[in-house]
Amino acid sequence: MTHRIAPSILSADFARLGEEVRAVAAAGADWIHFDVMDNHYVPNLTMGPAVAQAIKPHCVRPDGTALPLDVHLMVQPVDDLALAFAKAGADLISFHPDASTHVDRTLQLIQGAGCKAGLVFNPATPLDVLDWVIDKVDLVLIMSVNPGFGGQSFIDSALRKTEAARRRIEASGRDIRLEVDGGINADNIRRVADAGADTFVAGSAIFGRPDYAAVIAAMRAELAR
Repeated sequence: MTHRIAPSILSADFARLGEEVRAVAAAGADWIHFDVMDNHYVPNLTMGPAVAQAIKPHCVRPDGTALPLDVHLMVQPVDDLALAFAKAGADLISFHPDASTHVDRTLQLIQGAGCKAGLVFNPATPLDVLDWVIDKVDLVLIMSVNPGFGGQSFIDSALRKTEAARRRIEASGRDIRLEVDGGINADNIRRVADAGADTFVAGSAIFGRPDYAAVIAAMRAELAR
């Protein structure tokens, strides 16, 4: 299984956002995770499509390798913003099924705009909707904190949900990424991987630390155990 580490720029220094994105790219990030909050679906307000478009050119390693921009929409309604982020340069766009009136249609809309489409499940949200749309899903994102704020502690029940999501993905026979977001660090990333995750969002565990490369290397060392 190929593991992906996706630093969340929600925890970056917004005054130096382009520089921060380049720094984590150079430090070994695989994806750049972009959290969108609307002060409606969640009690916070973050960044819009213009910011995504501005940082897209910075999502690149020193050797020229472009990193995917992984947009997590914590917004309601979904469709118009999903299209706006697709135009802004998103590569993957994930949304919460309870925020969309028609989940199947929203998945098709995102893919029709040239992006991979994902569904996000909050800590207390069941996975049932996956049974009906897994043929259209490219990514499943399990929240291991409640959405809306960075820096929260990992919720252990997310491990059981990750295991359940992995079983559904394996049964589908499709190539679907399984991402976990919230409270991920070098101390728990191995447990999350053992539960079936292959992609790991980390915000405060990376940003604000003196050496981004050292943190990402420590995570990779745990994943390699």
